[in-house]
Amino acid sequence: MQQVSCALSKFILERGALNGAPMKILIVEDDLEAAAYLTKALNEAGMVTDHASDGDIGFYMATENSYDVMVIDRMLPKRDGLSIVSALREKSIDTPVLILSALGQVDDRVTGLRAGGDDYLPKPYSFSELLARVEVLGRRKGTRDNDTVYRVGELELDRLAHEVHRGGQKILLQPREFRLLEYLMKHAGQVVTRTMLLENVWDYHFDPQTNVIDVHISRLRSKIERDFDTPLLHTVRGAGYILKAES
Repeated sequence: MQQVSCALSKFILERGALNGAPMKILIVEDDLEAAAYLTKALNEAGMVTDHASDGDIGFYMATENSYDVMVIDRMLPKRDGLSIVSALREKSIDTPVLILSALGQVDDRVTGLRAGGDDYLPKPYSFSELLARVEVLGRRKGTRDNDTVYRVGELELDRLAHEVHRGGQKILLQPREFRLLEYLMKHAGQVVTRTMLLENVWDYHFDPQTNVIDVHISRLRSKIERDFDTPLLHTVRGAGYILKAES
């Protein structure tokens, strides 16, 4: 596994540690080189990590300690990752889990999610994407899933009324644009990758190389920023997109 690149290191440093106490991450990965790489990169991002090298140890640590997010490889010695996740859910341990696997077909992902995983990332992966997914999972618990109205600056989205306003002005969106904005607002202040949008807004129906996201982002940006001086939707080069109000 190659070392973290200079560009990636710069990306991590620019992101910095999360607000408040650092997130605590459990990594369950039997590939020691991959685990060392991931540990180093997450530590540089301001997170605290524990590592388990097989399924039995991973399950023990997951049940005996408290974590913000668990990153669990699917194929592990002694106990596979999916059985770990299923057993955790049976014990009512609802810590968000990101499953890593070389098995990346849609059926494989569906199996992982149905086993109790919260997210699924095929190998090989980009660390910037993994970091974004970990951050999203870390903020998910007890937050915005039950909100009916999302607000970012003067932009407001009402999920029940299916309406969007900015500065008191109603903004008309197509259904897909509304769903895209809803996902971005749900994860406001966090980098959202193209793959995350494909999986959560388009349900895997498009090839990751398609320009469908670029087209919809462009249309959405023009609608929510037209007639306003302050941009809200930003492109993070090489990483994805972030919706935030400038402080």
